[in-house]
Amino acid sequence: MKSGRYIGVMSGTSLDGVDVVLAAIDDHVVARQASYCHPMPQALRQQILAVCQGQSLTLSQLGQLDTRLGKLFAEAVMTLMQQQELDAEDVVAIGCHGQTVWHEPQGEAPSTLQIGDNNQIVATTGVTVVGDFRRRDMALGGQGAPLVPAFHQALLMDSQERRMVLNIGGIANLSLLLPGEPVRGYDTGPGNMLIDAWIWRHQGKPYDKEGNWARSGQVVTPLLQQMLSDPWFALPPPKSTGREYFNLGWVEQHLQRFPGVAPADVQATLTELTALTVARQVMLNDGCERLLVCGGGGRNPLLMARLAAHLPGTEVGPTEALGISGDDMEALAFAWLAFRTLSGLPGNLPAVTGASRETVLGAIFPANPLV
Repeated sequence: MKSGRYIGVMSGTSLDGVDVVLAAIDDHVVARQASYCHPMPQALRQQILAVCQGQSLTLSQLGQLDTRLGKLFAEAVMTLMQQQELDAEDVVAIGCHGQTVWHEPQGEAPSTLQIGDNNQIVATTGVTVVGDFRRRDMALGGQGAPLVPAFHQALLMDSQERRMVLNIGGIANLSLLLPGEPVRGYDTGPGNMLIDAWIWRHQGKPYDKEGNWARSGQVVTPLLQQMLSDPWFALPPPKSTGREYFNLGWVEQHLQRFPGVAPADVQATLTELTALTVARQVMLNDGCERLLVCGGGGRNPLLMARLAAHLPGTEVGPTEALGISGDDMEALAFAWLAFRTLSGLPGNLPAVTGASRETVLGAIFPANPLV
């Protein structure tokens, strides 16, 4: 086993910063030691958003964006290492998910693309990097996502209590940790993505703080029902999605039949859409005793309140209740996946992704000496 200190790096669909976490990991324990959120320059965020929403760009522009992101990830890691007074030899490896700019798991030639050149991270830090976690699973017929349910199982599974873990990032995904049953998990649909995009368009704010703008509006039930009728929500798992499907164009398409709806009412409706699509999936799986929430959406009290309202009898609360920071969860997961890769252990769950078998995930970018 490649036990020791690992660093996880995660830049999610919300693009609100680069999360970096230091953890001590062995086969039985994942102990968070420190974390840091590195700001993402606004110009770079806008470039990534444009790519994710289908804006054409040249191969030169894509290559430059890949390099800039790699340098940004390297800066984030170096800042954490300096804060913790770590040298390269103190860290076994860095697990870097990269920035997803396209994820298309269905079709004749399923594909996914994460950018952020891992060579830049190795060159700057002197630490081995493990990246490109999704494509091995997809080569075996899987969705390549979500990958965090395996980590949720390792960290949060209970032999008695029916638990589910909900990560509300840009996309919301659910991990089913039910005693006596195989672990399953899948994307439920938009998390913060549409909420954030709508307030950015109308108020220039990156997110709806405390859900206050949504609170000022009213849910438009006919609009909500039309959104819920989107066929993606009826797809059976395994399933995953991203910004290439749920984006402002998707919202505008539904608004065509509802001209004149106040922007605040749209925000309220989008918030309810996230809460309701998650709650429906919880109930379709016979419910749970405890829904543990992580990710940025867990800091939206309106969204948390609506989840609790739709799930009476379920304890809805943050993963902090079990001593695990919801902000660190995904970065921790990729530190753990790096550990699994270097230990020659599988990182995917076929029951989650639909892959034909378990497999070691990721590509290794070794520092010198070789791993």
